[in-house]
Amino acid sequence: MSIVVGLCTVELFIPDSQSLKDKRQVLLSLKDRLRERFNLSVAEVDGQDLWQRAVLGLACVANEGRHVNQVLDQALNVIRSQPAVEIVQSRIELL
Repeated sequence: MSIVVGLCTVELFIPDSQSLKDKRQVLLSLKDRLRERFNLSVAEVDGQDLWQRAVLGLACVANEGRHVNQVLDQALNVIRSQPAVEIVQSRIELL
């Protein structure tokens, strides 16, 4: 049996954020949505002290790389569909 770990790093720009509180509200909603829909582990991994920037790390574990890629691609599509955030860059790695 093989185990595949997928890691997706997403750098976000939050244009309407005027404070860290605004940013936290946007990110909390987004992280909750991703956890509920895809059962992902999601955390802010960089940019914690910046108002309009954030880097999220998403992790997925499965027994097939194809499934991990599919889940992380769908998660990126959900992020893209959110009007409050813009993706600056993203990267998916399979371990």
